[in-house]
Amino acid sequence: MKIKQFLYGGDNLGYLVYTGSSALAIDGGAVDAILGFVRDNGLKLNHVTNTHGHGDHTAGTRQLANASGAAHLDHRTFPEGHTIDLEGEKVTVRRTPGHTMDSVTFAAGNFLVTGDTLFNGTVGNCFSGDLKAFYQSIRLLMGYPGTTRIYAGHDYVKASLAFARHLTPENRAIDAYAARYDPHHVVSTLDDERTVNPFLRFNDPEIIGLLKSKDLPADTEYQRWEGIMSLE
Repeated sequence: MKIKQFLYGGDNLGYLVYTGSSALAIDGGAVDAILGFVRDNGLKLNHVTNTHGHGDHTAGTRQLANASGAAHLDHRTFPEGHTIDLEGEKVTVRRTPGHTMDSVTFAAGNFLVTGDTLFNGTVGNCFSGDLKAFYQSIRLLMGYPGTTRIYAGHDYVKASLAFARHLTPENRAIDAYAARYDPHHVVSTLDDERTVNPFLRFNDPEIIGLLKSKDLPADTEYQRWEGIMSLE
């Protein structure tokens, strides 16, 4: 399974997941670029879908479907674990509410398309208001192997690393992460996130110490999640 990343709208990131001649577009706002890539690589766009319903992610979805003849798969209707078939290879839908209640993540090969749930270096805002659901979604994603590549819905890397440095200035892994950052192909591994992303480090002694220094509850894992989310 292969993946192609498309930048659009300033910092939005959309994707084409493909194998053989079959392709699936996720958050396909870069309509012309996606259609051009499909044409130039002899692909057929079978499906278009989204990670969640915010307008900066759904922009272009209908246009892309109409131009290509692809089926529009409404992300809101996917049950947990639903699979999309691409020539015998599976893209698995994981329901990951939190940023929004309709948020989903797509798992294929050794990568995740996480939308605005998990960014490279941070997590999304909890617009749903359901911190418990968001916590459970992040724990679900953290269960994937450390080599899993994270493809997010925006390039927020520079701002995210600046915030991580502010919280944990002694964390040398941040500099190594920054050195690997490529604005033309924004990706990290789950292991990268576990060492740098403050919102995935809620069990790390450095983060626990930070929370305690701010008189925030830190006895349970969920308290630590709530505490680190309160520092946004």
